[in-house]
Amino acid sequence: MRTLIKNGKVINVFTDEIEEANVLIEDNRIIGVGNFYTDSDADRADDVSGRYICPGFIDGHIHIESTMLTPAEFARVCLPHGTTAVVADPHEIANVCGTDGIDYMLSASEGLPLSVYIMLPSCVPATNFDESGAILSAEDLYPYYSNPRVLGLAEVMNYPGVIGGDKAVHKKLRDAVLLNKNIDGHAPMLTGRDLNTYISAGIKTDHECSEFNEAAERIRRGQWLMIRRGTAARNLEGLIDLFDEPYNRRCLLVTDDKHPADLINDGHIDAIIRRAVRLGKSPIVGIRMATIQAAECFGLKNIGAVAPGYKADLAVFSSLDDVRVETVYCGGIKTAENGKLLIEPSIKIDSRLDAAVRNTFNVKKLSAADFNAPCGKCRVIKTIKGELLTEEEITEIRGISVDRDILKIAVIERHNGTGHIGVGYISGIGLKRGAIASSVSHDSHNIIVIGTNEADMAYAANHIIDMEGGCTAVADGKPIADVPLPIAGLMSDNSAEEAARLDEALRAAMKELGIPENSAPLMTMAFVSLAVIPSLKITTLGYVDVNKQERVSVDVAESDPNPTVGEGV
Repeated sequence: MRTLIKNGKVINVFTDEIEEANVLIEDNRIIGVGNFYTDSDADRADDVSGRYICPGFIDGHIHIESTMLTPAEFARVCLPHGTTAVVADPHEIANVCGTDGIDYMLSASEGLPLSVYIMLPSCVPATNFDESGAILSAEDLYPYYSNPRVLGLAEVMNYPGVIGGDKAVHKKLRDAVLLNKNIDGHAPMLTGRDLNTYISAGIKTDHECSEFNEAAERIRRGQWLMIRRGTAARNLEGLIDLFDEPYNRRCLLVTDDKHPADLINDGHIDAIIRRAVRLGKSPIVGIRMATIQAAECFGLKNIGAVAPGYKADLAVFSSLDDVRVETVYCGGIKTAENGKLLIEPSIKIDSRLDAAVRNTFNVKKLSAADFNAPCGKCRVIKTIKGELLTEEEITEIRGISVDRDILKIAVIERHNGTGHIGVGYISGIGLKRGAIASSVSHDSHNIIVIGTNEADMAYAANHIIDMEGGCTAVADGKPIADVPLPIAGLMSDNSAEEAARLDEALRAAMKELGIPENSAPLMTMAFVSLAVIPSLKITTLGYVDVNKQERVSVDVAESDPNPTVGEGV
């Protein structure tokens, strides 16, 4: 079967040129580009009438679980936006379900029109401070490398382990290096000697940079730099100068974590390109980053370009000033048009795997007394809007102070029935009444809750347990809005549209409780428990000083040297 896409403006990602040309496709491959191809060369012809043709976009780093959607529903949302391939790290579900989680994601993404490549979770659990539902060793991961869709080892968050020579971490790295597999990085604010040591272990990418100089150092040391813009982490503005030469040749675009309402309303990789254009950068450069450079980064052969021999994954749109994808081809087949998927994914999940990723809660119900915390001179986790980084503030505390935006935060172990609960204080959320809670708390995915009072915190946590996973906003002992996530406590079994509707309803409820409209409190809250991103985080075992890689208490001893003390109550 031959298809001719004619009268288009082909974006050449090798030269940054735009060519007026026809594209001839046979089966799933491009066999020619040029004006000399006519209708007589094909079995059918699609006239794109002066519109632009570019390669399908590739998201170089995403956790599909963090979209709250199954792989099939995620494909339904992102394909109409021109994304035809993703490199996914299933470490969210692996932290809950171990190898069953990896098997589930491989099975659930098999045969989709969207190409889903997998990077094996390197950190299950993420650190020794975490209590996850599984522990995965190098021996557990090794058999997966024989799968052609498995590209390598996913983000190595345990950078202290890499630098310090941790044997278990280095065994995973060594396996990937010897098999000539990719290794992704995750090392925010690492610099100098330590950065060199980290990269020397074979780690070739990073997606945690938030400002130009940090990113430029990594590019100079040979890493690929992933420019991230998702729901919580929005690093594009801080990294926008990477769109200029010579840096743009070593960059790709990623979302990492993005909620369903944002995917539907804003878009996917196309939204990052549009945003960059509004900031004055070249759409051609953005498209190059999102296509051939992502493919080259991961060693993907014959995808990411409109050229002979390349897979016919294509996106068609009308304006470079506002890249809005109108038609998408996957393997030469028209897959989406005008925002609608034309080919519905058909997925059958093995019944054993489906059962393995449900009913994943082993935790007792809680009471208000479970959320007691010290008072006095205490550490507060200070969040930063649009960033996953946090700061430590030390101030006088006499309990929750809504007026000062000092709330309580707790992380409740939910996998193994340990009864562990870490309780502390957090600022920058803006909640005025009630509580919010979620079973999405990176990366161990215990229950996390923030509240203005202990009674609502207990109710919210118990409501998550009753739902077998999800997100909720409660006030006065009753739920206002919920997003049920019964698959590992991470993913909805609803349609993307229904998940997005519930997501938006929950955002409206949080706004009603006082949280600013343009913030991303659930995503921010989810990352406050990830003890690999500076500087102060909280797990089921309490506070972690990420920079020092040690546990610290909520209250500060009088002997602590030179604490930075904020305004008292």
